[in-house]
Amino acid sequence: MKRNPVLLVHGIFRKKTVFNRMSVYLSALGWEVHSFDLKPSNARLGLDKLAEQISAYVTHHFAPNQPIDLVGLSMGGLVSRYYVQRLGGSERVKRFVTIASPHYGTWLAYTLPFIGCVQMRPGSAFLQDLNRDIEILSKVNFTSIWTAYDFVIVPAQNSRLGVGQEIKLRVFAHAMMVRDKKTLQALAQALSLPISN
Repeated sequence: MKRNPVLLVHGIFRKKTVFNRMSVYLSALGWEVHSFDLKPSNARLGLDKLAEQISAYVTHHFAPNQPIDLVGLSMGGLVSRYYVQRLGGSERVKRFVTIASPHYGTWLAYTLPFIGCVQMRPGSAFLQDLNRDIEILSKVNFTSIWTAYDFVIVPAQNSRLGVGQEIKLRVFAHAMMVRDKKTLQALAQALSLPISN
């Protein structure tokens, strides 16, 4: 199977180093892995604006005709969704995986007043708009990986989107979802799915 380059997008308060173990794992299996730091990652910038950084990275690091696979962790899943659904990413992305992402928001987003957190609150205008046309994700092979034991995405089932493939894991705590072997195996499985389009 020919593997597309994979771009990993991190979540709130993180840097690309959060993907160190995942990058090593995927590289050992033959993937070319990319990641970069969203700036800032503290939710003081809107998720829609952060998505423009994905667009810029893709434009500058991949040939125009190079298909890619995209993985978004936590907040990075929503940032990646905006890129796919609003910034033309669906034309480049063949497989799209979110890991523990608040597709329907998280109550923890009420702890900070920053615009990115406001956008991640359940029922926010941002999420309502993004979820209004989730059928765009049918253009890519979409997978949502989540755990019922999240404690950051509250309630945990808000990581479910209802489209594409869903993988529910028995992983304890949000932070482990980027490092647990079960997540890494599930991700490799999702990135190996045949392309339907």
